[in-house]
Amino acid sequence: MFSRIKNLLFENQNLHQSIAKNTFWLFFGQIFGRLARVAIIIYAARILGPASWGAFSYATSLVAFLTIFTDIGISAIVTRESAKSPEVSNKYFSTAFFIKSVLLMLGAVLLIFGAPIITKIEEVKSLLPVAALILIFDSLRNFGFTLGRAKEKMQWEGINETLTNVAISVLGFLFLWFYPNSLNLTISYAIATAIGFLLIVWRLKPYFSSLLTHFDYQLVKPILEMAWPIALAGSLGAIMINTDIVMLGWLRTPEELGFYSAAQRPVQFLYILPALFAVSLFPVFTKLAKTSREEFKKILENSLKIVFLAALPITFGGIILGDQLINLFFGPAYQNSIASFQILLGTILIVFPSAIINNAILAHDQQKRFIAFSLVGTIGNVFFNFLLIPSFGIAGCAAATLFTQIIANSLMWKKLKEISEFEIWNKIKKPLTAAVLTAITTALLKTLGLNLIFNLGIAIIAYLLILKFQKEELFSFSNFRN
Repeated sequence: MFSRIKNLLFENQNLHQSIAKNTFWLFFGQIFGRLARVAIIIYAARILGPASWGAFSYATSLVAFLTIFTDIGISAIVTRESAKSPEVSNKYFSTAFFIKSVLLMLGAVLLIFGAPIITKIEEVKSLLPVAALILIFDSLRNFGFTLGRAKEKMQWEGINETLTNVAISVLGFLFLWFYPNSLNLTISYAIATAIGFLLIVWRLKPYFSSLLTHFDYQLVKPILEMAWPIALAGSLGAIMINTDIVMLGWLRTPEELGFYSAAQRPVQFLYILPALFAVSLFPVFTKLAKTSREEFKKILENSLKIVFLAALPITFGGIILGDQLINLFFGPAYQNSIASFQILLGTILIVFPSAIINNAILAHDQQKRFIAFSLVGTIGNVFFNFLLIPSFGIAGCAAATLFTQIIANSLMWKKLKEISEFEIWNKIKKPLTAAVLTAITTALLKTLGLNLIFNLGIAIIAYLLILKFQKEELFSFSNFRN
């Protein structure tokens, strides 16, 4: 029995089991770890208050912003090339590591000396040197995951994510308990990400110990040539995603920044779910894109069905119960976050399937297409933010994000349709019906004054029962064969 479980969770036995195993580990690492981080986020937001919490969120958003620029797409290239040709993985990893290290040094300098110029929030400026350490350690830690993904050994990533996020939570609670301010919270994040980086170095000792011997100068140019479309698209995408926080930092108060961050963090946490599933599918997509268009189409359609099964009830139920959820997580002080939270939940229906769509396009070596999509999204986001933030504040900011994602991701859907004639509408009719009926039930129970937790529990049960009544097969990887 133990041997069977070990093989199921740690060995790649066949296509469907590998997808299930890798998805399990990515979800385990991210969900368990992120839940620990959610705990510290909620605690910190309550302890620090909207202004200081807004300053911390602004600093970490700048880190996220620069993370894209300091990767320039090389992580995806290392994963893709190592998956296609395992014998060259050492050379790609070592060469890309040195490229990334140079970019990280430049990013850290920009964060420390350039970021203070673009923010008027004094509290943020004191956080930037420590935030630079988070940028370095977390970026290198995530770069280490490239080989695990290429080898379809996502257990390396899952375990590391769990331990790193638990460290963030434990250290965050300790630092805030004794010294409740945004600087000490930032320091706790830096220490925890350093621990996570050291753990991945230990896991990949053979690769890190031979960085110099496997560095290939002749690979630098090919890596950069393959990565630049991803880099440009990623840079534009980072601008699109983080424009909200940056522009709020210019146009609004630290308190409003804190309110918007409280609305944004739970939604961004949910974004992780399809992203993890997409990562576990990427090596499979890459192989099937070259060998079997029909099998690729089947897996694509069923993958999209699975993400819609989750996205529909989360979106409808979250919007209905949004006011109660914000009060539960952050307290009455964050009531101004409710409208933004409900609007941002609408992006779930766009982001969940788009995570699959993006990886499917990349598997076909069509990364240059991302440039146009991201450029449209970037320009649109800046335009809508300038149009809506002055009049509607953080609610306008959330609406700008929703409008932008609709436009940019519609173009991605159109492009993938040209690559693979997939169909999805017939596969999501039953989940859509179940989600609508569940939403109506949830709204009625809320009107009757039912407790939030009981309402959520009934909603989950009702959704599953309606799907069962419709004879819908739930989350079964046997679907990939149909």
